[in-house]
Amino acid sequence: MRSPLQYLVANRQRIYRIVFLADTPAGKRFDVILLILILASVTTVILETVHPIKAKYHYWFYVLEWIFTILFTIEYGLRLYTAPSAKRYAGSFYGIIDFLAILPSYLSFFFAGTQSLMIIRALRLLRVFRIFKLGGFMRQGSMILVSIRRARAKIAIFLYFIIITVTIIGALMYLVEGESNEAFDTIPRSIYWAIVTITTVGYGDITPATNIGQFLSAIVMILGYAVIAVPTGIVSAEIIGAKSAENPLELSDESCPVCGESAHEITAKHCKHCGAELVSNETA
Repeated sequence: MRSPLQYLVANRQRIYRIVFLADTPAGKRFDVILLILILASVTTVILETVHPIKAKYHYWFYVLEWIFTILFTIEYGLRLYTAPSAKRYAGSFYGIIDFLAILPSYLSFFFAGTQSLMIIRALRLLRVFRIFKLGGFMRQGSMILVSIRRARAKIAIFLYFIIITVTIIGALMYLVEGESNEAFDTIPRSIYWAIVTITTVGYGDITPATNIGQFLSAIVMILGYAVIAVPTGIVSAEIIGAKSAENPLELSDESCPVCGESAHEITAKHCKHCGAELVSNETA
């Protein structure tokens, strides 16, 4: 009878297909079971923070925590062993997440309270897109990330402008409210108020008391809508550009007989610039 180690060596390729791929019934079953274990583990971590439940089931929470940790450790070891490049897998996004999923339990031997970090296991649920062939959602997510990356210079300039704006507003509020309102006793606290107000969060822990302060507050609130709209517009424009690049329109060489504008869509019957009829498409 072969030992577990001999079985692993002899069936490395088969185990690889089960652990990493979901194109076989065994691989899909493995991934579904893994998702169930991750959900159960995350639920356990959440329930453990509810004190009445923790007091009643503390022992079982402890046992379940280590059962999940051992199972995830075995799974992580199998992935390292069967991956074509263990180093590449360990440094990949999922490899890092898999490692962080088991790390808090072992850290608890040295640092108290690290169990709550096990909630990071929820990130492993991202595998659901691969398991259930939802690659389209991943492509859309990638498009958003690419758009944000392409817009980073514009967003950086916008954030720089916002930092300057809240600093100036905070200083003005300190001058207006500082003497009569203890809440605005320093410029940093006034800047904090400006950030909370301009982002439309509005905690209400600091409020202006003078008429001038309330007037300035109203201006900042209105300005807050622009703070929300501008970065949204920047990213939206990049997403539209990315979609256009992904699905380029078929253009014709036809020039408008009136204004000379070219590069119309091949099915266009009128000029996009002046509205005149395009002869060749009209007669087609």
